[in-house]
Amino acid sequence: MGTPEFAVTSLRALVEGGYNVVAVVTTPDKPAGRGQKLHESDVKIAARELGLPILQPEKLRDPEFVADMQALQPDLGIVIAFRMLPEVIWSMPKMGTFNLHASLLPQYRGAAPINRAIMNGEIETGVTTFLLNHEIDKGAILAQQKVAIFPEDNVGTLYDRLMTIGAPLVIDTVERIAAGDITPMEQIGVDETTLKPAPKIFKEDCRIDWSLSGTCIINLIRGLSPYPAAWTALCKEGTEEEQSAKIYAASFEEVAHTQICGAVESDGRTFLRVACRNGWINILEVQIAGKKRLPIRELLLGWRDALQCRFV
Repeated sequence: MGTPEFAVTSLRALVEGGYNVVAVVTTPDKPAGRGQKLHESDVKIAARELGLPILQPEKLRDPEFVADMQALQPDLGIVIAFRMLPEVIWSMPKMGTFNLHASLLPQYRGAAPINRAIMNGEIETGVTTFLLNHEIDKGAILAQQKVAIFPEDNVGTLYDRLMTIGAPLVIDTVERIAAGDITPMEQIGVDETTLKPAPKIFKEDCRIDWSLSGTCIINLIRGLSPYPAAWTALCKEGTEEEQSAKIYAASFEEVAHTQICGAVESDGRTFLRVACRNGWINILEVQIAGKKRLPIRELLLGWRDALQCRFV
């Protein structure tokens, strides 16, 4: 059961490993784009290529879907980046249902663990398989695999790495469950005050506060690039007019200065930097609303009033 590309790698690994995938459950096709054409999930596209039965319930408690699942008589359920399942579904397989989560549980429970780990400046994360229960991401842990977060990582590169190491962890978990060689570890006795959550990200979570330290701002940009992207407002001096801009890549230069946070410096050709609390953020890749995403050098070729703007 899954939806995005993150789940596809594990699905392909299961099929290539000779496991009998009796069905794939994914989200219904949804209209998307200007033409509102129906968009199929990455998991559905892969399942069709692999010749697997596909179920796309609107509601997971729908009696028809529940009956379809019962008819399959599944031994084991595997969930990767899907919706919250009702107990009637996750408790149905004889050996239970497990989830692949992109963090080292119990840290970063929630919808955006990859983003939040980078945004918080972590240097390590990983993937966890755990049994589903009534609470989100609080089931008994089956297996984990750690991975380093490098300074040059953004959410895109870390996503790819976690997706890649997640597949063998899924296979290993299936093998050990089948062999009866696994002892689930309950998430009990955890000091909840030491845990960092990973809630869903909203637009205001992505706005850059230029009064913060450079490290915090860079971590925000990395943790939201390439999607949904950190953003800022641009205010042209002498006007009330504001534009928004998404920032995809930047670097930080720690240095004392006397500028107000959000002030801009540029030579109009090769660099543009924005003042923050303890230095300068060098903007490397940006997209001004209504325009293309561009490296800063290309943007400056046609942006003559950059120095008249302040980032707010």
